[in-house]
Amino acid sequence: MIPDHWRRAALGPPTAWGSEPLATGVIRATPEDFVVEEILGFDASGAGPHALLSVRKRGANTEWVARELARAAGCKPFEVGFAGLKDRNAVTTQAFTVPLGKRAPDAFVGLHGEGWEVVSAAAHQRKLPRGALEGNRFAITVRQLAGDLARMRARLEHIAAGGVPNYFGPQRFGRDAGNLEQVLRAAVEGVARGRSRGRGDPGFTLSAARSVVFNAILASRVEAGTWNRVLPGDVANLDGRGSVFAVEAADAGLEGRCAALEIHPTAPLIGDGESMARGSVRELEIAVAGLFPEAEAVVRAERMNAERRALRLRVRELAYEFEGDVLRLRFALSAGSFATAVLREIIALSEAGE
Repeated sequence: MIPDHWRRAALGPPTAWGSEPLATGVIRATPEDFVVEEILGFDASGAGPHALLSVRKRGANTEWVARELARAAGCKPFEVGFAGLKDRNAVTTQAFTVPLGKRAPDAFVGLHGEGWEVVSAAAHQRKLPRGALEGNRFAITVRQLAGDLARMRARLEHIAAGGVPNYFGPQRFGRDAGNLEQVLRAAVEGVARGRSRGRGDPGFTLSAARSVVFNAILASRVEAGTWNRVLPGDVANLDGRGSVFAVEAADAGLEGRCAALEIHPTAPLIGDGESMARGSVRELEIAVAGLFPEAEAVVRAERMNAERRALRLRVRELAYEFEGDVLRLRFALSAGSFATAVLREIIALSEAGE
C-alpha cells in the first residue's frame, strides 16, 4: 500500500498558477498528437569511429529501437548510445550512436524497422552518453478541449513569463505509481539496489525514490509561494546548467536575475554528501525528506551522491493556438524536464483510452 503523502507527491502535487485546472482535454489520441524532438546542443564531429544517427520513431520504445540498431549494425546492445528515454506513445526524433565499423555513415540512412527509421547519419568521435542533451521540443495536441479559453490564454502567458514547478512527471513513478511500491518493498527487504537502464530494473526504483522526495519538497515550496524565489540559505543554479551556488543573502541583484528566469532555487535529489543549503531552507528539506524514510534508506544503501535540481522550469518558445475544441501547444524544455509539468498547470488531462 502506497501512503497517501507518497501518492500525492508523485501523482498530484499542488499547481502554482491556480488551484484548479482551467479545462479538460485528451492527449495522445494518436501518437502524432505528442511529438518530441531532441535538442542535442552540438553537431556530429564529422569524423570518428561512430555514426551519430537521427532516428524517428512512432509507438516504439527507445531501448527496443537501440537493440534493433545493434542488430543492424552487428554490434552488442551496450555499444549503442542514446541520450535519454523517450515516450513510446508519441512520435519522437532522437539521436543514437552505433559503431561504424567499415561502413560509411550514409549506409545507415533509410534503415528502418517496425515503428522506426534512420533519417540522417554522420560520423562522430564518441558514443553518445546518457544525459548528453540540451533539451527537447514538444508539439502537443489536446483534443476534446472544454474550458474557459480567455483564462487559458492568460494562464499560458503567466507560464511563458514565470515558468512552472519542475516536478517529475507521473511516468517517473510507473503505472499507478508502481515504482513507489518497489521502493517500499526494497526498504522492507533491505535489498541493495543497483543502477541499470531497464524500466523494470532497480535503477528505476532508485530514481523513483529520489524523485518522490524532490516532488514533496517542491510541493512544500509551491504551497509557501517560494518555489520561484531565492531565499537566504537557498542553493541556486543557472538556467539550463548543472552548476550551483549558495545564496547567503537574497539581494536585489539575485532577486532580479531570478525574476528574469536566469537563475532558479533548487532542491536536493537525496544522497550522500553535505548539503549546501542553510537555515530554514535546509530545515525544510530535512523535515520533508524525513517523511519518506524508506526512500532515504534505499538511496542510502546505494551510496548515491546527492545532487540538486531546479525547482522551477523555464518554458521556452511557447506558442499556442485554439481550433474549436483542439489546443495545439509548442514549447521547448531543458533536459530532464517533463511536458506534463506544463500541461497540468492548465488542463486536467486524460489519455485516449482511459
